[in-house]
Amino acid sequence: MNTEESKSSEVIFFRIKKARKENWKKICRERNISLTRLIVDSVENRIMDDERRKVIRFIEKQDNIFSKIETNINQVAKMVNGQKYISESQLEVFSRQLKEIEILKARQNRIFENIYALLSK
Repeated sequence: MNTEESKSSEVIFFRIKKARKENWKKICRERNISLTRLIVDSVENRIMDDERRKVIRFIEKQDNIFSKIETNINQVAKMVNGQKYISESQLEVFSRQLKEIEILKARQNRIFENIYALLSK
């Protein structure tokens, strides 16, 4: 929290049953977030910090998967360049795989656009 926010922060008191408060605190411990963040993000319908961390891990995992695919493509290209030949059937299989990667990458980009929209709230 920056100093401007802390200067203008307000305290709100409200009553809830002890069991509900304990349940909320348990949720916060499990998600590794503060009770304030849980309440504010819930009221403002924002993505929670723990969910944001999961999204970032997902994005990193996707990036690693596509890095491996790119490495495999480069290995095939190196092999073909060295042999100066690729059979018709190998080329067809490789082309299908590239098309599938193109489809997956487009789907991933749409997912990322949705994720970034959620994260910006």
